[in-house]
Amino acid sequence: MNCAVVGATGAVGRELLGLLESRAFPVAMLRCFASPRSIGRKVPFAGRVIDVQALHEHAFDGCDFVFFDASDAVSKEFVPFAVRSGAWVIDNSSVYRLDPQVPLIVPDVNAAMWNNSRILAGPNCTTVQLVVFLAACAKVAPLKRVVVASYQSTSGAGLLAMDELRAGTVDFLESKPECRSFFPEPIAFNCIPQIGSFDAEGWTSEETKVMMETRKILGHEDLGLVATAVRVPTLHCHAQSVFLEYSHDFTMEQVHTTLADAPGIQLHATYACSRGQYAATGGDDVHVGRLRRDRSVPFGLAAWVVSDNLRRGAALNALHIAEMVCRGIAPS
Repeated sequence: MNCAVVGATGAVGRELLGLLESRAFPVAMLRCFASPRSIGRKVPFAGRVIDVQALHEHAFDGCDFVFFDASDAVSKEFVPFAVRSGAWVIDNSSVYRLDPQVPLIVPDVNAAMWNNSRILAGPNCTTVQLVVFLAACAKVAPLKRVVVASYQSTSGAGLLAMDELRAGTVDFLESKPECRSFFPEPIAFNCIPQIGSFDAEGWTSEETKVMMETRKILGHEDLGLVATAVRVPTLHCHAQSVFLEYSHDFTMEQVHTTLADAPGIQLHATYACSRGQYAATGGDDVHVGRLRRDRSVPFGLAAWVVSDNLRRGAALNALHIAEMVCRGIAPS
């Protein structure tokens, strides 16, 4: 396959390049694109060195797959050119996620929703781990309501955000004024209950994404869902405290058995945290633990859900989509 990665020097783009190589995706030719400040940089791939190029109207001619891991503005401008070139486009921006004509795909959960559209949208990284967990839980009994609080690492906002955390931590420990340009408040040793912009009702754009995307992926538009998104001073992995309510009763044995058998989930069934139990960095799974009944509602379940947001929540999901497409178009 002839492939292109847009945003190749960013946090997700770099993770994707590593996965294309380690998972032996059949790459015959690779083109790497990034923002103007990265033009001319070189990125390693499969024993080669790839020059980072500038985007233009005919950048994707001859490509089979184009992965977009850049801004909404870049996707708006250049995805149509990629489609026009005949490529399959896997877009991790928010531009097409809620478009009714574009499937929003987490292959572990809703591969059947792919309608042969040339554009396939990848969800918000927070949404990916949530729907993998909820889809498995829904096999126990129908879901009635979900309340989720997400604790999101700085890598979810990109390399500059991670750099600000590192620098701010040093400044704090050395009793220096923290210089910041990315976050509205200091992120070192702090939690910021705002990810994205606020709407008129006080919801942030991140919270709205999670709620709307989850309903679309699960095919459950009436699902009661409330989300709170908090930025925390970690470099990798997003964590979620999830409280769900079933429509009828269940047993904890049913939940444990279902989650233990679910693809893409690593279940931690013990209540006590052991060393490394929730270490998700660099891993492919969604980690689930702290399972317990929520007795504040008739049929409630509480859980702790963690995954590597760059890898499982973005790059790996995009590659899973490409692998799904390959299976769908492969000759029988």
